[in-house]
Amino acid sequence: MSELSTVRTARGVEVSVADAMSETSREVDKVLDRVLPRPSGPEARVLEAMRYSTLAGGKRLRPFLVYASSRLFDVPEPRALRVGAAIELVHSYSLIHDDLPAMDDDDLRRGQPSCHKKFDEATAILAGDALQALAFEVVAHRETHPDAEVRCELTRLLAVAAGCAGMVGGQMIDLAAEGTSPGIDIVSRMHALKTGALITFACEAGAVLGATAKESRDSLVAYSKELGLAFQIADDLLDAEGNSNDIGKTAGKDAAAGKATFVSVLGLNQARSRAHEHVRSACDRLAGFDGRADLLRAVAQFVVERRS
Repeated sequence: MSELSTVRTARGVEVSVADAMSETSREVDKVLDRVLPRPSGPEARVLEAMRYSTLAGGKRLRPFLVYASSRLFDVPEPRALRVGAAIELVHSYSLIHDDLPAMDDDDLRRGQPSCHKKFDEATAILAGDALQALAFEVVAHRETHPDAEVRCELTRLLAVAAGCAGMVGGQMIDLAAEGTSPGIDIVSRMHALKTGALITFACEAGAVLGATAKESRDSLVAYSKELGLAFQIADDLLDAEGNSNDIGKTAGKDAAAGKATFVSVLGLNQARSRAHEHVRSACDRLAGFDGRADLLRAVAQFVVERRS
């Protein structure tokens, strides 16, 4: 593990990065449990599917990045947790749709049957749609921040990250690249949008919540772009080298489907080396925060050292 393998939480306790993420995950899950409607009435099936997919676990990396970036600016924790919950709703929606037969056609997600396998395709589509709508409802609520301008900016940034200039655009590139041999520029562009855009929102959200100076906000955006690429390369490596039980989804599926990945373009060793280069670059972007950003530096190291 790295020299930053332990960090001090907001409560002053020194723990491993994994434990710090778990602590934040538990708090985010409490918020998710509150904002997700309870299944009732004739629409109960789609509400059950929403809760099934969102509360199924996961690393909650994106909410943790909101929490860690918010700490730099003394943002009250409940505000950061609500934005973290909103981004997790968007992430969960994307996973539901990503697993559909028309997309990646995966039967396993987070170690359990994908939403369309547990329920059905139509319900899965509706559950994803509803989760995305709920995310914007959470961000726009006054409980997230008393300043309407802050809420509007968060809403705008999340819309960009989730739409054609972000996640949706990256997914389109991914589908179009199947069975082809794209170069590293296309693969990097694809993942900067598909994976990186939501990670950038998560990091930038802390600065928006803290109403900080543009310089600090720009530093977090630069950090997040490097982190997003490192995360995706690590994900590609896990797909190539891991097993389904550890990673919670079908291992080896990218190669079987002819997916364009960093591993398929660079090979295992070069991809691994590039991931560490992105981590070093990400940490360099945080120089202006001194030791206050050690939690974000530790997350960057964790991203490439994880095994699931």
